[in-house]
Parts: sequence; structure tokens; C-alpha cells
Amino acid sequence: MSETVLIDGVWRAGGGAPLTITDPARAEVLHQLPGASPADVDDACRSAAASFESWRDVSAAERAQVLSRVAERLRSERDAASRSSSLINGKPLSEAVLDIDDAAACFDYYAGLAREMDGRREVTPLSAPGYVAELQRTAAGPAALITPWNFPLVTAAWKIAPALAAGCTIVWKPSEITAPVELPLGQWLLDAGAPPGVVNIVAGAGEAGARLVRDPRIAKVSFTGSNPVGAEVMAAAAPDIKSVSLELGGKSAILVLADADLDEAAALVAGGIFFNAGQMCSATSRILVEAPVREALTGRLAALADALVVGPGLDPGSQMGPMTSHRQHQRVLAAVAAGRASGARLLCGGQDLRSRLGGYFVAPTLFADPDLASPLWREEIFGPVAAVAPFSDDAQAVALANDSPFGLVASIVSGDPERAQRLAAQLRVGQVWINMPQLVLPETSWGGFGQSGIGRELGPFGLAAFQETRHVLRPV
Repeated sequence: MSETVLIDGVWRAGGGAPLTITDPARAEVLHQLPGASPADVDDACRSAAASFESWRDVSAAERAQVLSRVAERLRSERDAASRSSSLINGKPLSEAVLDIDDAAACFDYYAGLAREMDGRREVTPLSAPGYVAELQRTAAGPAALITPWNFPLVTAAWKIAPALAAGCTIVWKPSEITAPVELPLGQWLLDAGAPPGVVNIVAGAGEAGARLVRDPRIAKVSFTGSNPVGAEVMAAAAPDIKSVSLELGGKSAILVLADADLDEAAALVAGGIFFNAGQMCSATSRILVEAPVREALTGRLAALADALVVGPGLDPGSQMGPMTSHRQHQRVLAAVAAGRASGARLLCGGQDLRSRLGGYFVAPTLFADPDLASPLWREEIFGPVAAVAPFSDDAQAVALANDSPFGLVASIVSGDPERAQRLAAQLRVGQVWINMPQLVLPETSWGGFGQSGIGRELGPFGLAAFQETRHVLRPV
């Protein structure tokens, strides 16, 4: 595998610094790939700009056909793609299979929205008689898409499918950590009928993304990743006043009420922090428990965490894999050490499992009684580490949940549906789950308040993010 750049419908080896691709379960190098160079990025932006008007003017029905074919291809490649993701990302194979299914569903969904676009006429009622105003939606322009490593192909689908449905051409920079999982999608898009220049790919390190965002030919930037890099993206896009969508971090809360089924609650809490080894912006790492049931719940949680089978993603029995990179492994261990130093009580886990398992493994970790001003409670860890704190009533639960610079998601577990609904309405987050796992569907919006980002992905909102609107007024 040496072709990491796609420009004008032609694959080529990148001319930049090499990318090291690692098996995180064994801490072994799998590939050295040539990353994209500055010249590669410039060529990709030129290609996207040159192809934009012709793709924008293609019927939405034709664009929908491309997306539908990609959904079919994802399903036909499900086994190979999920095994590649499990190997390179580290997640259990069962989770990787879910990712492929989610990506396919996303392409299908936006194909459906695209089919509704041709011939649509939206007339806006006016206060001035004798005139008519028609609302038109048009593609924003060439778009830069930058995706992370934690959900390969999923976050790519969230951006690529609506961008192409809207009529945008794209330059996509997949994560340098998981690029081999995602590069085949470029060929599947070509095979599905995407014309040369509509889909361009530059697999490279952060410097490639920075150059991509700064290119004046790019009209729209969609970025998913960390808050520090998100701030850099905003700054790089500012001189040209580019439209920017940011899906950033989270430090989300799960509220367990005293009227909840505690076995169900423990399972939902564990899923919210140990799925994908906690490497998700939606991880509910702040566990808020109504005081009367705190000890009963923490006992169940610790038992679940201790019983979790940690191992390589491709091992059939593994329930939680490693951190995806050495860097993330070290960050999580540092967060655990800081949690201990802050005085929080360690309930279970906390161990570096690399010496026993060989790869970037960390034991599922739970703390109790955290300092509510400590990094353990306030900062995103992006690993299988959570802390439990009590609350006395609904007002305190809401206050504690909202006391965060982030506002991505929250979960509520309760035996009283009306009480849960009242609490959900008071939470400053973009999505709330009540008595259910973190199910993310293409029809619902994704994004958050505060430092969790700008804009929304998925649903019709994801399509609108890649469109501009104009009104055309004329006499009746």
C-alpha cells in the first residue's frame, strides 16, 4: 500500500513525510506510508475547485445514485473493512462491524435526502403584497473534510455523504493513524460514479490539514477532533471568513436516579464509558448518582468493570480493546495518575496493562468522590476512565451536569419517564438519551453546546451545513 493521495480521479504516492501505522494491540508497526506533501494538498484543492461547478450542476438524483452505490459497497465489504478497522484502530470486531453498518446507513440516508432536492420549490410568505420570494439552496463550494481516528469510516460518512449530496466537491484528510482503514472509501466512491476531481484525498499529518484549511479555494471546512486543534482550524479559516463546522470534545454526564433499575443503569453507565475503550467525544465519564443508591450502583459498576474482557480487537472474546496509539495510552495513564493525586478514591482499574497484554491497554477505571474542580472531573480524558459523584435532588443534578464548558450529550436512567423528560429539557447538551444506550442515528442531529463545537452534523442539519441559501424575489 503506497498510494495515499487521490487527485483528479488518479491515485498516487504522497510526496510528504511518512505515516507510521501501528497495530495498537501489539504495539507493532504495520506500515510506513508516504504522507501527503504541501504540493499534494495544493493539487487536491485545485482539483476540487475545478470540478465544483460541474458537480454542483449534476442532478441531485445522479448524486443520490453515487451515494446509494457506496452504501451497497460498504455492506459488501463489511467483513474486510471491519477487520481492518479492528486491527488498526484496536476496537473489538463487533464494534467495528457496527461502524460499517452506521456508515452505510448514513450514505443511504443522504441519498434519500438528495432524491428530494430536484424540482423542490420553497416559497416564503411575505408581508409585502404583490411579490413572491423563492428560497433556493445551493452547494457551499469546495469543502475540506478532516476526520479523526476513533470511528474510522463513520465520521467520514457523516461528512462525505452530505457534502456530496449538497453538490460540494471535497478534499478529505483522514487521520494519519487510521488512514489504511479509510483510503478504500475513495476508490469505492470512484467506482460508484463520482467524477474525477469530485473526491480528493490527502492522507497526511496535521500540517496537511492546516494547509488545506488555509487554501483560499476552500469555501467550507468541517472538522472533527480535539479542542486545541479545533481552535487552530478556526484561526486558519478566519482570514477568508470560511464557513466552519466543528465537532469537538465532551465531558458528558449520565444521571442515575434513585427510581432507576440499577442493573440496567450499571449496564448503560458501563457502555457509555467503556465502549470503544472510552475513546469517544460522547463518553459519559461524569457519573451522577442520586445519593440513596450511590453505593449500590458503584458496587455493580465496579463488578462490571472488573469482569470486562480486555484484549486485542480481533480476539473473539475481547470486550474492550487498547488505546489506538501510544500517545493516547500515555495520556490516559497520566490522567489516571492525576486522578489518584487529586484525592479521588479508586474503585477499580487504573493499571497499565501493556506489560501483560503487549499493546496499549489500560484497565477499565472508576473513581469515586472526585474533586469537582479537578481535571479528572472537568477535562476530557478520551479513555476508559470515569468518576462517580452523588447528587441530592433534581436541581443539583442539573446544576452538576451543566457545570462544564462542554455540552455534547447526556444520558438519564430513571423509572419515571416524566421526571426524566423534565430533566432532559434542562440540560445544555445537543442530545439526551433516556433509558437507552448511546444510539446515534443518521436522522437525528449531532453536535453540542459551548466548547463541544459549532454547528450540527447528521439529519437535515448535516446537509444544510454544506449549503448556502439565497432568496430570489420578483413581482407576482
